[in-house]
Amino acid sequence: MQSDVLRKMKNWVKVRTRMKIGKSRSGMARTGARIGLVGAVVLTMSLSACGNAEKVRRGELELETFTAEQIFERAEFELNRRRAAEAAHFFGEVERLYPYSEWAKRALIMQAFAYHKDQDYPNSRSAAQRFIDFYPTDDDAAYAQYLLALSYYDQVDDVGRDQGLTFQALQSLRAVIERYPDSEYARAAILKFDLAYDHLAAKEMEIGRYYLRRDHFSAAINRFRVVVEDFQTTSHTAEALHRLVESYLSLGLTAEAQTAGAILGFNFKSTEWYEDSYKLLTGRGLELKANGDNWLRQVYRQMVKGQWL
Repeated sequence: MQSDVLRKMKNWVKVRTRMKIGKSRSGMARTGARIGLVGAVVLTMSLSACGNAEKVRRGELELETFTAEQIFERAEFELNRRRAAEAAHFFGEVERLYPYSEWAKRALIMQAFAYHKDQDYPNSRSAAQRFIDFYPTDDDAAYAQYLLALSYYDQVDDVGRDQGLTFQALQSLRAVIERYPDSEYARAAILKFDLAYDHLAAKEMEIGRYYLRRDHFSAAINRFRVVVEDFQTTSHTAEALHRLVESYLSLGLTAEAQTAGAILGFNFKSTEWYEDSYKLLTGRGLELKANGDNWLRQVYRQMVKGQWL
């Protein structure tokens, strides 16, 4: 399944690099402003004063006695105090008590934000998805889709872990870019998409190096090949080509090693990986040139000659 997704992502990366992201709208700024402008107004008005808020916490006063705006302000107050879980609770109460109001719509997107601040990613994702389902044409729908993507992306932190979350992050970030190409969230999503894509390549490199250190050259080659063929736009391609030179020379497959070196020389001549491969190959009396009929020769034709057919 992941291989199918990867192929789609690979093709889509080539297309989206030609995309033009238009002028940004002020959605994120508005969201930030709503959070920041709590101040003295909230302190004096939230749930009709601190005394009433305390009664609510003790169960002496029912939330039903307050307006949607008052409960919303209480949620913002908790968010301003960095009590995101409490804020999410009150935003949820607005939606529960006043489900068809404008305040309920605003509370839902803010609940998704509050859950994300609390690192409660499943609930953040659920709230964001509900907003998209209920209000697909709203100005904040782009932000909801972005929050949904972040609920996956912000958990992608260690190349040693399973990369299922990375695939989900890529798919969700792609949805932001394709559905809302003129928003500021699309630009942010593109940056994160590139980082997540690079993350997958890093995982392949990590496994390839593991095999290479243990002299499992064929297994290592399979991993480095994935990087060269499927992740050519990432920062790991040069090292992957050098590791292929090392692996093929260890197996006595000089034609493949020479071709990998030729690709390095054309695209990454200023890197340390080219210098290391140059020393390895010339030290054995070999030139860095395309040689033989192998998969790297096809990559050479594509990357160096521009011959894709």
